[in-house]
Amino acid sequence: MIKAVLFDLDGTLANSLSDLADSTNYALSEMGFPTHEREEYKYLVGDGIPKLIERALPVGEKTEENKKKCLDIFMERYNEHYHDKTVAYDGIPDMLSELKEGGLKIAVISNKAEEMAVKVVEKLFGGMFDVVAGKREGFPTKPDPALTLEVIRQLGVKPQECVLVGDSGMDMAAAVNAGAAPVGVLWGFRLEDELIKNGAEYTIKSPAEIPEIIRKINHG
Repeated sequence: MIKAVLFDLDGTLANSLSDLADSTNYALSEMGFPTHEREEYKYLVGDGIPKLIERALPVGEKTEENKKKCLDIFMERYNEHYHDKTVAYDGIPDMLSELKEGGLKIAVISNKAEEMAVKVVEKLFGGMFDVVAGKREGFPTKPDPALTLEVIRQLGVKPQECVLVGDSGMDMAAAVNAGAAPVGVLWGFRLEDELIKNGAEYTIKSPAEIPEIIRKINHG
């Protein structure tokens, strides 16, 4: 019986690619480095902002000093511009309302720094979620299951009573590692092959399919 749904944030609930790309490109420009096209960022994001910065820096320039300086510039900029272009994907608010009305608990688990994850979720969805978790001190990023399991504990449910919804192979692996059912979305930043390769039990093209999948699991 599914009692809770855990969601990745960037690429799953929110289309945040432009704001992430803009702030990263701003930081790179400030340091005199070349920037990247927006579409390239689909493969640079997903493992937290420090990893995004490391990937975005030019080969040969990925020193600890450059990573720290670039990250500092990024964070100063992103803190002010995290919601310029970031929007919820079509159908997400209605789907979340349907899940809540059906008595399900919902949570966000993101590799984005928790302070920023909370800001984005609050801006887009208000107080809809029971738990919002981002990168926390002492917890490795996904696909490590530690933070996912902590969120599940906070929700008061068991791993096998949860679905984890995400747009990347890392999200699917996190679900598998935690013992939750992995559901991959096809409107995000990555492709279906990556989702299936990392354990997706379902891949979906519309948020409206999520309640349907849960009904299917719960009622056979």
